[in-house]
Amino acid sequence: MGANFSVNRARAPRQAAGLLLMLLALAGCGKSHKPGQALASVNGDEVTVLQLNEELQRANVPAQQQEAASKQLLESLIDRQLLQSEAAKEKLDRDPKVVQSIERAKALIIAQAYLQKHVAAPTKPTPAEINEYYSKNPLFFAGRKVLEMRQLVLASKDLSDELKAVLDASKSLDEVAAWMDAHKVEFSRSQLVRSTSDLPAEMSSKVLAMPKGQLFIVREGPRSVIIAVSDVKDAPMSEAAAAPQIEQFLLGQRNKAAAAAEMARLRSAAKIEYFNKTTGAPESAPAAAPAAAPAPAAAGAASDASAASDATARGVAGLK
Repeated sequence: MGANFSVNRARAPRQAAGLLLMLLALAGCGKSHKPGQALASVNGDEVTVLQLNEELQRANVPAQQQEAASKQLLESLIDRQLLQSEAAKEKLDRDPKVVQSIERAKALIIAQAYLQKHVAAPTKPTPAEINEYYSKNPLFFAGRKVLEMRQLVLASKDLSDELKAVLDASKSLDEVAAWMDAHKVEFSRSQLVRSTSDLPAEMSSKVLAMPKGQLFIVREGPRSVIIAVSDVKDAPMSEAAAAPQIEQFLLGQRNKAAAAAEMARLRSAAKIEYFNKTTGAPESAPAAAPAAAPAPAAAGAASDASAASDATARGVAGLK
């Protein structure tokens, strides 16, 4: 039973201090415990204040929810200890896949700790920089639009050449649906609302250039989606409303750039040899550049961005 609480690290020590007496009372029942000692015992294995404090530091609990959150976090730690103990009995901690996953997680944590120590915090974007980004991305902000779409979802394997020809000749989604019904092609109908801030800028521009009702396809691995835009509405976002989002995005970009610079420095000082010619990079190849970050308003739409690549290939770029 997990907890979806997050704790502001700056306030965590003060909050934790206020929670300790209550938590010790929960676990104490007449026993005295020193700070850092057990809050509960699970088949002889202790759940400690230090463990609870670590959980609190990973959450952001409003003041009015602190008591309930602390109780829930303690119960969650007990559940975790029970699962860990049972897994140890079955020697799952020695399973090669589990050991590999633990080593990977350990390596990631250590690498992240190094970057946090050696990469300086980026400077805060100025109002002029925020204004520049806002002005250069109208589809995300001042010119943002909401697209109301109807769609037919089917298996990609059923997207035959015959069906594609029907799509090219059809004037409506209903015509395509009728053809698929007649030819026993399984599909489902749905409606979708997306803003241009949810989509890659190139895809938004091409979709907006289409007449209403024009059909296009987005492939998403094993499934494909036949889409028709039924309505487009203006939904501008002011610079004042967008500023916090833009600031966080620009800070993230600077963090990535600083981390990439540190990686380039480490690579330049290291001797790196590739032994597997099929997977290793050529000796002269430079370090791979980090992938471009999404625009701030599209940061939560990774699935839309990945689906857009095939849509650009057929659906957006050339589907009739």
